[in-house]
Amino acid sequence: MPSTRFYSLLASVALAVSVRAGLPDKIYGTNIGSWLVLEPWMLPQEWVDMGGQQCSDCSTCIASEFAFAQAYPDTVDAKFKTHWTTWFTQSDVDNLVGAGINTVRIPLGYWIVEPLVDRATEFYPKGGMVELQRGLQQLTNAGISVILDHHALPGVASPGQMFAGRCTNDVQFYTSANYHRALVWTAVITALSHVDPNFAAVAALEAINEPIMDANQTPGMGDFQKHFVQTVRAVELSLGVPVPGTTPAGIITSATNVSEALTTASTKTSLFNADVLAALVDAVPMFTYVVEQLGLNIVLETNGLRDAMAARSPLVTTFMDINWQQNSPANPADAAIGPQGYDNHLYYSFGGVADATEDAYLTSVCNLDRIEKDAALNNSPLWFGEWGLSTQFDATDDFLKKW
Repeated sequence: MPSTRFYSLLASVALAVSVRAGLPDKIYGTNIGSWLVLEPWMLPQEWVDMGGQQCSDCSTCIASEFAFAQAYPDTVDAKFKTHWTTWFTQSDVDNLVGAGINTVRIPLGYWIVEPLVDRATEFYPKGGMVELQRGLQQLTNAGISVILDHHALPGVASPGQMFAGRCTNDVQFYTSANYHRALVWTAVITALSHVDPNFAAVAALEAINEPIMDANQTPGMGDFQKHFVQTVRAVELSLGVPVPGTTPAGIITSATNVSEALTTASTKTSLFNADVLAALVDAVPMFTYVVEQLGLNIVLETNGLRDAMAARSPLVTTFMDINWQQNSPANPADAAIGPQGYDNHLYYSFGGVADATEDAYLTSVCNLDRIEKDAALNNSPLWFGEWGLSTQFDATDDFLKKW
């Protein structure tokens, strides 16, 4: 598999049983980059061959999924189908197993839940959910745990970035409407993670990838963090999935299918707050759409689904750590209900971490204090969801092995 597909994902600590839920005791992992959120810089020639473009400012040419779908509305789905089916395959899964990988992080865009997209103003390929299901089935069969990462959010959460799905400086995620859409996405993905056997390897769900680092520019983030966790737990409680520290809601005992359980949960004003209830209301028809798309049977008495929910572990809710942001950010630890983990990204090649020498790099990484700083703020366990092998100098193979 081309090395450009995968970022490094390294665990810094062994995860306590109560925290890790479905994750391994120690993570050895990678990202499946540019699969379901395509970043053209990772596959420059393939992108051009597909019909994309390369430019110094990605907002000025066809250098994102949004721009591609807008430029090629009649062929975008077929072209991306070819990309999805060839970029990540069973051969890649076999290679991951051979390398000792036990966990992968899969970046996803909000558009994978297709009814969330406003097709009049937003342009993205369709069909990614089917490919996600296929890949998750392969990973499940291989015994590899999965972190699903909401990488590209509605309205765009990071300016000037290909990973945001649309390369633009017009950032609109940090609004009530788009926070709501992100919660709807969260509810749908949480339900699928528990209901679809092909999603059995999904152990964690990450709320947002790399929000703007200045907390002054992300108003409402603290409330979103809490509502994200509450939405995950509301879905789990409605399905009868045990969540430590909570009281079973008993909703699933009277429901005949999963959609009915979610609908009932959306009326429980005494259990969940208004933002969570609103997300559940809008999630039900979208979940039903995806169920039909994937051909799932969600009748609770079928194949022991009701009992299977009681045997499931809750998802590990995941956030970028508090120290990702500056200027008094909200602490995601304040949102925790049940198992929770924290993600930090480390790229030396962008500068500002260590001097551009081999000795400085090794000295820095061997004395990194991010784990301790996060632990002091209850952001533990911490893992490095992205860690770049690239350097600011021409590195030797000997150095890279040490690095």
